Amino acid sequence: MKVVAIIAIVGCLSGLAYAEGPKPCEELKSEIAKKLDTNGARAYALEIVSKDKDAEGKVVGSCEGGTKKIVYTKTAVPPKAPAAGKH
Repeated sequence: MKVVAIIAIVGCLSGLAYAEGPKPCEELKSEIAKKLDTNGARAYALEIVSKDKDAEGKVVGSCEGGTKKIVYTKTAVPPKAPAAGKH
């Protein structure tokens, strides 16, 4: 239930960001990921897709003048962090 609330908040914030003008997708994706992480979301993926592409998950943002969208999906396992100091 907490994740649903987080997604709703991010969706609203993304809508407000759209009113400011077109935003680069990577920049918006980074902002959304930061907000999700701050709110405790784990094991998720954000994918940038064409606005016309059907994608599983919830649309949490629109970017590049509405030509693309950012889709949130839950994943089974949190992504692994790169191992520090290993070669």
